[in-house]
Amino acid sequence: MAKHIILLSGPVASGKTTLAMALVERYGFKLLKTRELIQSRLHVKAERGALQRAGVRLDRETGGQWLADALVRAEASSASDARLIVDSIRIEGQAEAIRAAFGPRVVHIHLDAPETTLSERYGDREPHLKELASYDDVRRNRTERAVNKLAQSADIVIDTHRNSPSDVVTRAAARLGLYGRSVERLVDVLVGGQYGSEGKGHVAAYLAPEYAWLIRVGGPNAGHTVFEMPAPYKFHQLPSGTRCSEAKIILGPGAVISTDRLMKEIGDCELEPTRLSIDPHAIIIEQADLDFEDRTLKRSIASTAQGVGAATSRKILRTAARPPVRLAKDSDVLRPFIHPTLDLLEKAFSAGERIFVEGTQGTGLSLHHGTYPHVTSRETSGSGCLAEAGIAPTRVRRTIMAVRTYPIRVQDPDPDPTSNPNPALHTSGPIGIELTWEVIAERSGIPVEDLIEAERTTTTNRNRRVAEFDWTLLRKASSLNGPTDIALTFADYISIANRALRRNS
Repeated sequence: MAKHIILLSGPVASGKTTLAMALVERYGFKLLKTRELIQSRLHVKAERGALQRAGVRLDRETGGQWLADALVRAEASSASDARLIVDSIRIEGQAEAIRAAFGPRVVHIHLDAPETTLSERYGDREPHLKELASYDDVRRNRTERAVNKLAQSADIVIDTHRNSPSDVVTRAAARLGLYGRSVERLVDVLVGGQYGSEGKGHVAAYLAPEYAWLIRVGGPNAGHTVFEMPAPYKFHQLPSGTRCSEAKIILGPGAVISTDRLMKEIGDCELEPTRLSIDPHAIIIEQADLDFEDRTLKRSIASTAQGVGAATSRKILRTAARPPVRLAKDSDVLRPFIHPTLDLLEKAFSAGERIFVEGTQGTGLSLHHGTYPHVTSRETSGSGCLAEAGIAPTRVRRTIMAVRTYPIRVQDPDPDPTSNPNPALHTSGPIGIELTWEVIAERSGIPVEDLIEAERTTTTNRNRRVAEFDWTLLRKASSLNGPTDIALTFADYISIANRALRRNS
């Protein structure tokens, strides 16, 4: 049974076909064109006048029932959840017969415009069939002259002179519920509750098969390692569940892209443009961004120097930026993957599909709420992740906050005491009650060599500093993120025996 039966009506050149094709392309509607049905039934030439006369004949013989019968046959050969659109109906009898056959699933949209506008459009358009010489000739047909009477019984009437083609599609889609219900909560968000490296990649990969869409925000200054066989895989740009699920992948408008790294991951994961979509407004990292951060931020605040902050600052500077801003839509190599994120999300919401947003780094590194200036270049809370992805807060069902048993921060890039005479003033920022890996080894039973080897950063391969669990940071991160769930990671650092634990449900 078709989900929607859409009837379009309106005078010639009112925009019916433009609306129909937009619904077909964006929302997968199946289109029935009445002129094609007339041609196949009566073997009429593709000429405006001949089609008008043939349509009048069919309506006179059947009272308009012929179109309802054709629609019944079309529904029988369509998928059970199909959406059908008729371009177009011309008399009230057609609408009544279709409503009698399909009931409340029918939505009738009538388009209109001033006659001077219709005449201008008729003269300017490229015809798909042999047209009459002028719009006056079109209007001489009695049925065409009376077509605006259908506005009286239509569910929605749109003046296409006062609305752009995009406005018409928006109004029609809203009336049809194609944007989904505003109260439907289909989005789950994963964020870090400390200073990053909380194991978000593993959590994301484990949950990924539950979702139809995976979204990664941020840039390549954060790496997520996922344990795979025969070797772990490190994601810097793509969602961590890319290789262990069939979900479609999105890099949203707030993403910061290293083209080389992204293309390598695309190749490793064998992603096709049918599965990966990159928003046209994501920004590209340039070599100048890398050089700048390596000269300035790497030593001063222990930045990963991946160019993300410099690229982001250039995006903010807009036309004043040097080098000029280059967005994803400007990249030849990314062009096959470019698609506006909002269009995809609206389709997903309409279809009731679940979405997973994978945040990067941690709340303690938030540009606005972290220990400035020892922070990253973006807002790392759940709200920031949603903003980068382009998702309203009311869409969120769960916010999962990952926290480690012992939080970490990256080690200073240069431990040489001559360059940092006061080792207590770490350039990577404060971390609470600092410990050594020897202490963690003693407490957990894990060999210290294993800890040091495991605790190297994914992106820059630096060692990490470690500290006691910070309850004040947990409270702050909970206040900022409002988590519904906590994912406690690195439980084996409490006791190596925890490595053998599993919960059976």
